[in-house]
Amino acid sequence: MSSVPISDAPVTLKNGRAVRLATYRPEDKEALVSMYASMSSEAIKWGLPPYDRARIERWTSDLANRIILIARLEEKIVGHLQIFRILDERRKGVTELFIYVHQDFQNLGLGTRMMKKAIELAKERGFHRIGLTVVADNHRAIKVYEKVGFKKEGIARETFYGDDHRYHDEVEMGLLL
Repeated sequence: MSSVPISDAPVTLKNGRAVRLATYRPEDKEALVSMYASMSSEAIKWGLPPYDRARIERWTSDLANRIILIARLEEKIVGHLQIFRILDERRKGVTELFIYVHQDFQNLGLGTRMMKKAIELAKERGFHRIGLTVVADNHRAIKVYEKVGFKKEGIARETFYGDDHRYHDEVEMGLLL
């Protein structure tokens, strides 16, 4: 199954600025590497580093089994969302999702818009389910996930070791398409 590209779709944010949503292309790699290099520690504190070139190359290496959506302000990438298929016949149509939004573009509706577009693309691809894991203390992200239809399915207790040198619970969430 090949990745279905979407053309740049303009999205107006709450602050009036316009960004464009598009599916990732290999020529976007350097801009994506630059986005992660410019992310603040606060913006990535609930993620799983490192966000280096090698990891980004792994994330973007199998375009046939992934939906990779980027948000672009001119030539700069300011948001990255990825859905990847679990490649097991018993997990047919089951996917996992992650999203990062640059700190300068948080709380403007971009994450919600990216999630809605990604869900639409996942439905078009015939996926059955999108799952995700989020640190329980990441209340803003949980609110966005619930807003677009994800349901809390369980808690994994003390599974995320944070920069604060404490363990945090993680929430398993899912959306049936």
